[in-house]
Parts: sequence; structure tokens; C-alpha cells
Amino acid sequence: MKVLIVDDNESVRKIVREYLPDPVSEIYECADGLEALELYRQHLPDWVLMDWQMPGKNGVSATREIIAAFPAANVCMVTAFDDEEIRAEAFAAGARSFLLKDSLFELEAMLGVRMRKPL
Repeated sequence: MKVLIVDDNESVRKIVREYLPDPVSEIYECADGLEALELYRQHLPDWVLMDWQMPGKNGVSATREIIAAFPAANVCMVTAFDDEEIRAEAFAAGARSFLLKDSLFELEAMLGVRMRKPL
């Protein structure tokens, strides 16, 4: 399984990596939404773990861009903000899942249960 982590905080990216389950064999990272589409295009990850709030291009805009180019992409919004508006905005942009940063222990179940293969 390949995963792309998009978060402007290097420490958070490191923590997310530590929570990824063993089936994840390739991990790619970038620090902002501006790079996310290009890295997605290069590596075609099974999942994108996308931060919501980043400089440059936020996670919702980056998710919208990835889904527009790759409709079968699996994007999970990973954020510290437990807010219904943010959640609704993420799903409207095409995110398939939403995970709080203080619930990263749920990553294994989310990646295993919700994974959708492109047709």
C-alpha cells in the first residue's frame, strides 16, 4: 500500500508515519497542498492523508484538485479541528474519510476497512 502524507508540520508527518500499519510499504510526503497533486500524479498512492490548514493551498482545495484529476482517489482529511463545517467541506471536496489528529490510532482500521481500489 502506498500513502501520501500532506502536512505543513514535519513533526506531524513523522507522527502520522509512526501510526501507519505494516501493509504500508511506500510513504511519500509534502508540506503543502500546492505539491499534493503533482506527488499524487507521480506515485498514485492508495491513500492521501491530507491536513486541512496549510499555507499556500489548504487541504480542501488540494483534495478538490486531486479528485478532479483522479476521481477514484482516496483522500482522508486529517486535522486537529473537530468542526462540522470543516467535515462537510472536506466531504464536499471529495474526501472519503475524516480523521482527527488526536485519533491517529484509528488509521489502521480506516486504511484497511475503507480502502477503495480504482476501477
